[in-house]
Amino acid sequence: MTKNIILLILASCLLLPANLLAQGCEEAAGSDEALKVFGFLQAEYDQQFTDETTSSFSFRRARLGATGNIPYDFSYYVVMEMSPMLSSNGSAYLLDAFITYGRWDWAKISMGSFKNPFSMDLGGTACSGINTIFRSRAVDQLVVPQRDLGIMVLGGDRSTFFQYRLAYMNGAGLKKDNNNSKDIIARAVFHPLDFLYVGGSYRLGYPTNDDDKRTSYALEAEFNYGPFRAMGEYIVDEGEYDRSLGGGCGGELIALGDERKGAYVQAMYMTKWNVEPVFKYEFFDAGINDYREDIMTFGANYFFNDWTRLQVNYLYRAEEPVEGNNDGLYVQLQVKF
Repeated sequence: MTKNIILLILASCLLLPANLLAQGCEEAAGSDEALKVFGFLQAEYDQQFTDETTSSFSFRRARLGATGNIPYDFSYYVVMEMSPMLSSNGSAYLLDAFITYGRWDWAKISMGSFKNPFSMDLGGTACSGINTIFRSRAVDQLVVPQRDLGIMVLGGDRSTFFQYRLAYMNGAGLKKDNNNSKDIIARAVFHPLDFLYVGGSYRLGYPTNDDDKRTSYALEAEFNYGPFRAMGEYIVDEGEYDRSLGGGCGGELIALGDERKGAYVQAMYMTKWNVEPVFKYEFFDAGINDYREDIMTFGANYFFNDWTRLQVNYLYRAEEPVEGNNDGLYVQLQVKF
């Protein structure tokens, strides 16, 4: 069954045109650019309302990269992460580094280190374009590793009726591979109406050895009507997992059961004053010890211009069977260049 699904996706890829960007966090260089330097900074202030209130300043992300084109038909994309929050040892490290062959508009091929294409929240949203400060809890716990080494065929973009990503990856993250079986990851999105996107993702992996399987599924939808936007996603993850990978975006991976799941819905409205109120509800079920998280995010984004954004989020967290307050206030200022 799995092989038939993969063959069907590949066959569809060969029939479709593509006008797309690279699969990194930022826009690729134009066709006439040999070198484009880019990056972004996310300075942050956090206040945690636990049993003892704490506060801190930090950089959630601090990235510097370069992209460009090389005659003929090749392009490159490389990004360094310099924030100590996302590094296991507090040092800068290579985040994205891939080469793309773009001879055929219907199927571009990239090889190197890049984002896992699974899910709308991760594979379809740039790190500088997240509508709330945090990605969804289910994605940070279940869609790991979020960066990996491999090869990907991709086509289509948000303007086309159909877009796809089909990747063959190590499954070990940004480190030496630990098994001979690779992960197969696919994401497809349809755009049947001007205001609607619907799609899904699939992953088959072998996180610990060649026999222990991990399968993941996601369904997604996005609705855009003028200044109003709404989107949501449901994720199911089953089987073994690699406990050494940690959680996404520098977080800690908690204990997971044999079957875990999560979902989120969020809505936002852009006002004429460049203020965008945001509301997000999400849940995450770890599938073990009856552990579940329900989180509501009340926030607002203010856009000074196309390159500078201020985000303010208040997270109301309810965790079972954990007792006690774990809410938080987060303020993040982002600059892109």
